[in-house]
Amino acid sequence: MTGTGPILETERLILRLPQMGDFERYAALMADEDACRYIGGHLPRGAAWRRFLQMPGAWTLQGFAMFSVQEKASGQWVGQIGPWKPDGWPGNEIGYAFHPDAWGRGYALESAVAAIDWSFVHLGWDDIIHCISPDNLASKKVAQRLGSSLLREGRLLPPPSEEHHIEVWGQTRAEWMEHRKRFD
Repeated sequence: MTGTGPILETERLILRLPQMGDFERYAALMADEDACRYIGGHLPRGAAWRRFLQMPGAWTLQGFAMFSVQEKASGQWVGQIGPWKPDGWPGNEIGYAFHPDAWGRGYALESAVAAIDWSFVHLGWDDIIHCISPDNLASKKVAQRLGSSLLREGRLLPPPSEEHHIEVWGQTRAEWMEHRKRFD
């Protein structure tokens, strides 16, 4: 833990708290209709700014939130991943969203392993979930590769997202410890 929060490193990535310099790429991600079709829809810049501020706020008030994911080689922000649990959420989520130019590189899986490890150790969680749109095949594939399985589905999110039908994928700490061996 540094003065600004934890920094996690993987072979190709750095996971750290959000910084002002991340916003331009975040806004581009949120403006992309294809990239946002499963996470509530694309947002204009002002709304993206307000959503961007959720993560630093959650870090400050809860002591955890999604990490910004940065490529080591380029220093470029490529997405966000990590623990997320707003009031009324259906569980201890490890959520993720990546900029389209980072898709297909294995960044979600690589960074998820680090974020899940950190969450179990530092937050003391006994289980994790991933809230996924039923049509989001790529996210379901990541969840499956992490060892998560479909737990339940329906309209499970709190307002203002209560009309979204989602699938909740997840696993326990014990299951993760077994699945984690695949990534060593």
